[in-house]
Amino acid sequence: MQTKGILSVILIVGLFSCKSTINKIDDGQVFRYNESKGVTTLDPAFARNLSLIWPVNQIFNGLVQLSDSLTVMSCIAKRWDISPDGLVYTFYLRGDVYFHNHSVFTNSQGRRVVASDFVYSFSRIMDSKTASPGSWVLSMLDRNAEATVNGCSAPADSVFVVHLQKPFPPFLGLLSMPYCFVVPHEAVERYGQDFGRNPVGTGPFYMKFWKEGEKLVLRKNNRYFEKDSKGDALPYLEAVTVTFIADKQSEFLEFVNGNVDFLSGVHSASKDELLTRTGDLNPKYRERVKMITGPYLNTEYLGILIDSVKNSTLADVRIRKAIGYGFDRRSMMLYLRSNMGYPAHQGFVPPGMPGFENSTSGFDYNPDLSRKLLVEAGFPNGKGLPPIKISTTDDYLDICEFIQHQLGELGIAINIEVLPGAAYREMMANSKLQMFRGSWVADYADPENYLSLFLTKNHSPQGPNYTHFSNSNYDKLYNQAMTMPDYAERLSIYQAMDSMVLSNAVVLPLYYDKVVRFVSAEVEGMTVNPMNLLVLKYVSKRD
Repeated sequence: MQTKGILSVILIVGLFSCKSTINKIDDGQVFRYNESKGVTTLDPAFARNLSLIWPVNQIFNGLVQLSDSLTVMSCIAKRWDISPDGLVYTFYLRGDVYFHNHSVFTNSQGRRVVASDFVYSFSRIMDSKTASPGSWVLSMLDRNAEATVNGCSAPADSVFVVHLQKPFPPFLGLLSMPYCFVVPHEAVERYGQDFGRNPVGTGPFYMKFWKEGEKLVLRKNNRYFEKDSKGDALPYLEAVTVTFIADKQSEFLEFVNGNVDFLSGVHSASKDELLTRTGDLNPKYRERVKMITGPYLNTEYLGILIDSVKNSTLADVRIRKAIGYGFDRRSMMLYLRSNMGYPAHQGFVPPGMPGFENSTSGFDYNPDLSRKLLVEAGFPNGKGLPPIKISTTDDYLDICEFIQHQLGELGIAINIEVLPGAAYREMMANSKLQMFRGSWVADYADPENYLSLFLTKNHSPQGPNYTHFSNSNYDKLYNQAMTMPDYAERLSIYQAMDSMVLSNAVVLPLYYDKVVRFVSAEVEGMTVNPMNLLVLKYVSKRD
């Protein structure tokens, strides 16, 4: 297309407006996507949401990384040892990892990454002056351990050691988060708070150009250390460009016109055009567009604040279960979400989590069982049952109205309270909502991230236990799991804990979210993963 050709010329000019040792670029290997929320920083210390994590993930690396199946894999650390007591992690680093070429280094040549770089990077995250929102990731380090800096040490350039205060088996998963990516002290010291605008990392791409609100350009790192299964150098792409069009309709038009290679998620501006009623790709786009889907670690649910319902009908677990069995999640997803999600018929931990694909049996649609539970609770056909209030925000009003309608047919009257987002979050965090629509997105790939929500010690507002569920056996199971370094061993305990949450019906899962990606037909190597991470080092474009 003529427009595409013009944009290519502009791109090339933009890429090489400054002096470069590279004389040409294969424009056919430039991957283009739009970030409607914009990018405010490229400092991994502040990569708290996907709009920031995605570009940061291209520029930086950590000790470990996640596979598409959420297995912890080697990255800069080629292997590691964990002490028998689970308190000391020893990482053995590769010797062929270099920071990007940059003027902060001698002769502008990026130096080799050594263990002391991780000591520096971890200490930076923990430093209150940095004010990183990810400081909690390293809160379990034993900062008073002997011969360490904040619980970290570098006994050799290739050996990095971390000491924990107490065992925490999901720790390796935490280390895969961007907060733990390695940064060079030279660049941070030169740029200070502006490091986020002048990032220097080790990743498959480096930052070439960035004009806030207009375009971000990343170029291929020719010294990148990872190779594919055939031994060929990564990445395949020459460059990645990111635009910042805020309007979703305009973004969609850029995609269908061939000026953007990738759309993430389904939005009202494009849903009816891209998807059929049942959630399949519109046939008119099948030759030009590929739709890739998979589980996303996000559970949408109804939560009940247990200690607030002691004097209400919701104190009776049979009433809570009657609600759980009383609405059809499959129909709800088909009619309200075009099947862009999975009906939650299992536990609170979503099926995208390893080991939870077919685990806890939850709430299927069973109106007969719902009626039976109402009879057992003393409210046949809902007679005498006071109305139950569900609090939500505008975004989920349609879901709550669907539930209201179906439960109403069983005699369960539902009143819906719609609150502004900020007020809703404040009231939920401060235990002011009796029954509420909530969601939980995984921070790291371990069921502990979901199940710790229901620990007694995590009661809100001190923690994220918004239901105030409290069970000593549940707390004991959690503590037991934290003594087991092997994931397979912990899994049976995790599943038992998940089942306990469901049997008490303190949460009623609604649906599990879905990663949905639309990519141009010429794009190859794009995959999905339950954390919705954007991995571009394996992506290429077909001529």
